[in-house]
Amino acid sequence: PVEKKIGIISAGKSWLDTVHALSLLGIDAEEAEKYKLTTLKLGMVWPLDNNFVKNWAKGLEKILVVEEKRGLIEGQVKEALYGVEDSPHIIGKLDQNGKLLLPSNGVLDPIIVGKAIVDELIGSSKSENLEHLLNSLYTDARSESNTPAPDRIPYFCSGCPHNSSTKVPEGSIAYAGIGCHTMAIWMDRATDGPTHMGGEGVNWVGQAPFSNRQHVFQNLGDGTYNHSGLLAIRAAVASNTNITYKILFNDAVAMTGGQSHEGDLSADEIIKELNAAGVRRVVGVFDEKEEFDLHHYRKLCEMVPRSELMRVQEELASTSGVTAIVYIQTCAAEKRRRRKKGLFPDPDKRIFINSEVCEGCGDCGLKSNCVSILPEETGLGRKRKIDQSSCNKDFSCVSGFCPSFVSVIGAEVKKKSTEQLELPNIPDVTVPSIDNTFNIVVTGIGGTGVVTIGALLGMASHIEGKGAGVMEMAGLAQKGGAVHIHCRIAKSPGDISVVRVASGEADTLIGGDLLVTAGGKTLSLLKRDRSKVVCNEMEAITGDFTRNTEFNLPTDGMKLALNAKVGPDSVQYIDANSISSRYLGDSIFSNTVLLGMAYQSQLLPLKRESLLEAIRLNGAAVDGNLLAFELGRYYVYNRDFFKETKVEENNQADYTFESILSYRSKRLIGYQGKKLSKKYESLCKKAKELDENLGSAIARGYYKLIAYKDEYEVARLHSEYLEDQVKNSFSGYKQLRFNLAPPLFSKKDKNGHLIKREFGPWMFTLMKLLAKGKYLRGTWLDPFHFTKERLTERKLINEYERDVEYILKNYNENNHDACINLALLPLQIRGFGHVKEGAITKANKIRTNLLGIISGNYPSKKLSAAE
Repeated sequence: PVEKKIGIISAGKSWLDTVHALSLLGIDAEEAEKYKLTTLKLGMVWPLDNNFVKNWAKGLEKILVVEEKRGLIEGQVKEALYGVEDSPHIIGKLDQNGKLLLPSNGVLDPIIVGKAIVDELIGSSKSENLEHLLNSLYTDARSESNTPAPDRIPYFCSGCPHNSSTKVPEGSIAYAGIGCHTMAIWMDRATDGPTHMGGEGVNWVGQAPFSNRQHVFQNLGDGTYNHSGLLAIRAAVASNTNITYKILFNDAVAMTGGQSHEGDLSADEIIKELNAAGVRRVVGVFDEKEEFDLHHYRKLCEMVPRSELMRVQEELASTSGVTAIVYIQTCAAEKRRRRKKGLFPDPDKRIFINSEVCEGCGDCGLKSNCVSILPEETGLGRKRKIDQSSCNKDFSCVSGFCPSFVSVIGAEVKKKSTEQLELPNIPDVTVPSIDNTFNIVVTGIGGTGVVTIGALLGMASHIEGKGAGVMEMAGLAQKGGAVHIHCRIAKSPGDISVVRVASGEADTLIGGDLLVTAGGKTLSLLKRDRSKVVCNEMEAITGDFTRNTEFNLPTDGMKLALNAKVGPDSVQYIDANSISSRYLGDSIFSNTVLLGMAYQSQLLPLKRESLLEAIRLNGAAVDGNLLAFELGRYYVYNRDFFKETKVEENNQADYTFESILSYRSKRLIGYQGKKLSKKYESLCKKAKELDENLGSAIARGYYKLIAYKDEYEVARLHSEYLEDQVKNSFSGYKQLRFNLAPPLFSKKDKNGHLIKREFGPWMFTLMKLLAKGKYLRGTWLDPFHFTKERLTERKLINEYERDVEYILKNYNENNHDACINLALLPLQIRGFGHVKEGAITKANKIRTNLLGIISGNYPSKKLSAAE
């Protein structure tokens, strides 16, 4: 018999990783004999047959146990061989020096296993070739650090109840548990955790006696409550802990697909159970747009609309013992499903943002936390728009203090007119051959149909009689997170040992989202001279935009990282969303466009007929997907045809001094008249003579201040631009209503901020009349002349004009950057009312610093985000 000194034991998925690791290292049966290596695959991991293990281990010097998570096999192997003569040294989770070898957390992949095999088993006897292979694999696995791409983090859906329910009063904290609300941890909402299911709040029961904090909030989903959460509440009641449970009744087990509750749990039953369990005070919070028997609920507990949630939380935070809020609002995703089936009320209203009035302050995003609010780049900078296709009609964005929000009653979203396209006969291509396995990775965003592409590849392989393994790594992808699909295609199923694609193994990458495609996890799977990529270059904004008004994706950097990884000749970019929208009327087909592009680029080992049949068998939007596949093919065949498909940049985005000055000068004539326009041009041209970049900066900053949006300007921008914008977005509507807070007769909240309310269509007539009063602006006849906001705006103009004169006198090469930044500072003063006041306060701190730098009184310093 052949002498064996080294053994590897594994089972299940870990066994497949081990087989794949040996394959990557080039260790076949012949090489295994060279290294005196043997393996044992277990069919049952507990209990082990001790005699079987002893017989296999005879003569071995060292054994490596490969298993994921906590060790189950390793301990049994050690017990079986304990006391045996010449017992081998057993390693697994730790090496022989007690250092971590195979981690218990995360995923165990072939690269980690391969490194352990080489370093711990083969050791000094390894060949130079094996050393080279290992280093190459290890380098590929660590390449993720070479990308600027941030993570695409899952986020609450548009209109999700958690957008409102997870907010807590200033100074308070909340704990997370199991459920979608856990995502509040990464949303700057003073939320920590999570804890295990059924333990929600029990962590605070133990901490409270030793903490100076008097009270915490605990988020809890209705599904978790139904499972075991009530037991945690009872434990808190028994210990008389100061805690408020915020129980969201969203009428669905949202995290796992929207199933109904076991036992048909209802919100009123939860309230009854809480009262019976001894909870001191229970308050129901409801969404006024949803229909339920409010009279019935008021017999059980106090009921308040969700606009009063913060007040209720403050009251409960000062109440001793256990209190609870039952927040009643249906899951946004479930609401959308039910509306499609006619099972849920669908308000006959849409919210629209007039981009002319919008200041881009982002207050609507802060108030609503909604990912349906998207950036809109204009000639005056970044504004906001609402993605009507994803909006779930929560309407909380209206709370943003801005008069740009318009309620469109009876609105019918305009369907994009698709261009008729008769595709010519596209020459078929030669399908690439399969050597062992052909490895495909598909990336994208949850909810966009990316998982379907993996299913189509698997089905097409099945149709051709090939072997295929498809693995979906989605996590919280249903919340817009990153999706990775790994697919191996082989001539027969027996050729596939493991489905997961290891580092440097991808032959083809179909990138449905540039951010995920250029991320570290994806880049590590690619290898130069092997991997080929087709990638959607459309920028899909992340949830960060709700909190960061200037958030941008590092698109150029991400493309650079991708190109550097595989070589620029191995990457093809396409704006698949624009092509899909233009010719099919919906961007949902963009991933199928990419599939067709990959096929025509000879990046799939499958026949066209098989892929088309897989689309037909899938049965979803068959005609659209068939055409999308052919569009992708045609893009490769005749790319010039699609040159005009990509959305053109705003024609005012040409930031030369002349274009900036001309565009704004014309707008100032409409704002008030030629006199103001000439004054503006005179100061800007004076600055331009000194430095063109400085002139451009002043042209942008000065305009922002002198074209302040008072009552006359808001009325003018609505009356002149609103109807055309609405008609471009909707095919029809019944009336327009306005969400405003007129300072002369609006109520104020406890913070002294004006409260917005909705005004009827009559307000539009009043606005058209008010717009004509713009010539009164700044005169003694102006009724708004002496309001605090108008006085502040005129003060800012005078202050800026003095600052510009100071810049022109003191400008030099050393203070160039400070002068530019001071000239552009007004662009940071955005919003209306108290939002604008806050922006002015921040800008004044920066102004003081910049003036000091320009004067040379003190050196430059970097201001923190808070400053």
